[in-house]
Amino acid sequence: MNSEHYTYRVTWSPEDNEHIGLCVEFPSLSWLATSPEAALTGIRQVVREVVSDMQANQEAVPQPLAEKHYSGEFRVRIPPEIHRSLAMQAAEQGISLNRLASAKLAG
Repeated sequence: MNSEHYTYRVTWSPEDNEHIGLCVEFPSLSWLATSPEAALTGIRQVVREVVSDMQANQEAVPQPLAEKHYSGEFRVRIPPEIHRSLAMQAAEQGISLNRLASAKLAG
């Protein structure tokens, strides 16, 4: 598993008064640093070490989100009133309910 393929981000932590490096696939890990660059370097190193340790212990390593296959489908449960309203909007626009929902999610 290539740890460089994971989803990293750096944000400011007002509570810590530092930048915090995060990895989406490992939500329990983080790295604090005074600069964004150091936070990114730190979290990448921690993830490398954790992945290496997991592999050494024959544990399942999370697959990077970028390498997962997505079907493009998922179910969403909504109240009947909203379903009706969306169906009416789609009909008024002359498009499918699926296309309307997709456009609203993308917007």
